[in-house]
Amino acid sequence: MVSILPGEVSTNRLHHYLLGAVGPRPIAFASTKDDKGRPNLSPFSFFNVFSANPPVLIFSPARRVRDNTTKHTLENVLKIQEVVINIVNYTMVQQMSLASTEYAEGENEFIKAGLTMLESDMVEPYRVAESPVQFECKVNKVEPLGKNGGAGNLIFSEVVKIHMDASILDENGNIDPYKIDQVARMGGNWYTRAVEGLFEVPKPLATLGIGIDKIPENIRLSEILTGNDLGKLGNVQEIPSLEEIAAFKQDNIGLQSIVDDQNRNKLHVMAQEYLNKNDVLSAWKILLAL
Repeated sequence: MVSILPGEVSTNRLHHYLLGAVGPRPIAFASTKDDKGRPNLSPFSFFNVFSANPPVLIFSPARRVRDNTTKHTLENVLKIQEVVINIVNYTMVQQMSLASTEYAEGENEFIKAGLTMLESDMVEPYRVAESPVQFECKVNKVEPLGKNGGAGNLIFSEVVKIHMDASILDENGNIDPYKIDQVARMGGNWYTRAVEGLFEVPKPLATLGIGIDKIPENIRLSEILTGNDLGKLGNVQEIPSLEEIAAFKQDNIGLQSIVDDQNRNKLHVMAQEYLNKNDVLSAWKILLAL
């Protein structure tokens, strides 16, 4: 284990550690206007949603590490307290990256990146027409976290109107994670594309799951099953009955031969295959077959 104290490394090195470890991070593609009415567009990966009532998004344009200067986005919201936060998907990731270029003050990144300016309804900054979701926001406050290079500036952005591309919605009107096709920032030059790594983790039961501590020790200390496997097993309200286990054994001849051989590891491998398919109850029946 490599351990460091923040004050013992350069800010630049610490910045790389933080961004390399904390990810993937969603991207706020922030559109603002300066006090002369000139558009600005820039992405920030220090970003997330922090409240639903009121609906508040927070992103943080940090002071530049190299020379302690501030970003045009920060300067703009201190004057015109409005912002549009546009969500980035895979089809626009290269244009988003281009917009991050530090163009001169007043240069229109919409034009430089080939993106379409769309009039907002309730705020002055433009929306990015290509973005699948656009949040029109009023800036409630800006909270500086320091005065030195690398210090963040939290921009509290209350959502006053949301625009969503109908093509990303499912039959119930919810955002489909495959259709929205989001990207997120990792460390260095790396990004990740959500649809290539999507997997579902069912939320814990509304009633209480039994918990990993209630799993029999010979299963809990398995050489085969992982922590994720045990988490799935612990998220059942009750384990199968002896009758259910017997019926499962009778319907699965291959299982019976493994039971006869008393081969616990083979049973655990078989159970893990069912867990990978999210068939938790069958996995339980296999594990309890001995």
